[in-house]
Amino acid sequence: MQRAFDRARQLVEETRGDKRTRKAQGFPSTERTLPALGSPSSIPFTQNISSYLGKNNPFAGPVDPKTESVWLFDNTAYRPIHPYPHSPQPWQASFSAAFFKTETGRDVSKVVADIADKIGLKETGTEEDRERGEQTIAKRLQPFVDVIAPAKWVEVKLPNGKVQRLGPGGRSATSQQTITFATDYSNAQTIETDAMNAALTPIGPMSTTFAEPEGWLVISDIDDTVKVTLTPSPVGILRTTFLSDPEVIASMPALYNHIQSLLNPTWFYLSASPYNLYPFLRSFLHANYPKGTILLRDASWMDLSGFLLSLTMGTEAYKTGEMDKVHGWLPKRKVLCVGDSTQSDPEAYGNIYRRYNGWVKKIFIRKVAEVAEMNKDEKNSPERFEKAFKDVPKDVWQVFEDPNELYAAVDALKAT
Repeated sequence: MQRAFDRARQLVEETRGDKRTRKAQGFPSTERTLPALGSPSSIPFTQNISSYLGKNNPFAGPVDPKTESVWLFDNTAYRPIHPYPHSPQPWQASFSAAFFKTETGRDVSKVVADIADKIGLKETGTEEDRERGEQTIAKRLQPFVDVIAPAKWVEVKLPNGKVQRLGPGGRSATSQQTITFATDYSNAQTIETDAMNAALTPIGPMSTTFAEPEGWLVISDIDDTVKVTLTPSPVGILRTTFLSDPEVIASMPALYNHIQSLLNPTWFYLSASPYNLYPFLRSFLHANYPKGTILLRDASWMDLSGFLLSLTMGTEAYKTGEMDKVHGWLPKRKVLCVGDSTQSDPEAYGNIYRRYNGWVKKIFIRKVAEVAEMNKDEKNSPERFEKAFKDVPKDVWQVFEDPNELYAAVDALKAT
C-alpha cells in the first residue's frame, strides 16, 4: 500500500514537463519491463500492519542483530531562531534512520541478467569483464533487494553518554525525530553517533555537523551536477548506478574545494534518489567533495521502475519541500544553490528564491550538453531558464557549461 501511495503522490506532483520528457526519452516503456525486487508480503504481518501507528506504535520492537540492520544518516545541527532578541538556543538536529532485513537469501541472478541486458553488458568486453560487471551489479542491487523492516527501533549512544532511542520506523521503515543537545558545540564541529551495538550499523556511525545561524550554506544537486548519472536516459541511469565506476563532473571537485576554502559553508546535497542509494552516494561524495548532509527521498522502492520514477517524476515539488525544511533550520544563512538542467533544479531554485526573500544569494545551473537526449528536449533553451527564474534578478542566476567559468562569481560572494 505504501508503494501505491508513493506512486500516487508522485503522479500528483508530476509536471507537464516531467510527463513530456519521460515520454520522449522512453522512461514508461523501460519501466514496464523492469523486474520487481521484493514484496511487502515478505514483511511480518504484525510489523507491516502496526507500522501505520507511527512513533507511538506499541507493537514495535528493537532491531534483531541476527536478521536486521540499521542505517544512520548524517545530519546538520542548528539553533532554533526566535523572531525577537533571544539568547542562543540549544542545538537541535533531525535524526533519521532506516531499518532493513538482512541476508534474505533472494536469488537476484535474473534481475542482474535483466539489467546487464538492458545496458548492453553482454555486447562488450571479454567474458571475464562481463562476469566482473555482473558481480558489480549484484553488489549495488543489494540495498534494493534487502527487505525493509518497519516498526523497529534502535538505541544509540550520543557523545555525552546519553542513550537515545531512534524509531520506530514507519511504512517506509524510516524514522525521523528531532533531538536537542544538552552539550554546547562550536560552529563546523563534527561528532559521531553509533548504535549501542555497533554491529547493527553496517555503513558505520553517523556524523552530525554543527551550523550556527549565520554564515554561508550550499545546497547542491548530485545527479549530473557533481556526479555523472545521465539522468535524461533510463539506460544511462541504470548503467551509471549499477555498473560504472562513479564519475565526477569534470572540474566540479576543484570548484567545490574553492567554495569551501573561501566561504566555509555548511553543505547539503539534495537528490531525488531513494534512500537505498545512501551508502553509494555518501562514499562517492566523501571521496570527492566537501562533506555534508545528504537529503534523499524517504521511499524505499522494491522495484527498479520506482527507482527511475524517483529521479524523473515530481522532482520539483520534492526538492522545493526539502529546501523548505533547510530554511526552517537555517533561515539566516546566505545560500548558494548549484544544480543542472536535466531535472527541475531551475524551477525548484526559482521557487525558493521567490518564497524566501533574500535567503538565496546566488544560483548556478550547469547546462548539460553532453547527453544526446538533452538535444531532443527544450530543457537547455534560454526560454526555459527565463521562465524558471521569473522575478529573479539576472545577477543572481547563472547558467554555465564549464565550472571554470564560475570562479569570479564565487569570489564575489565573499563580499556579500
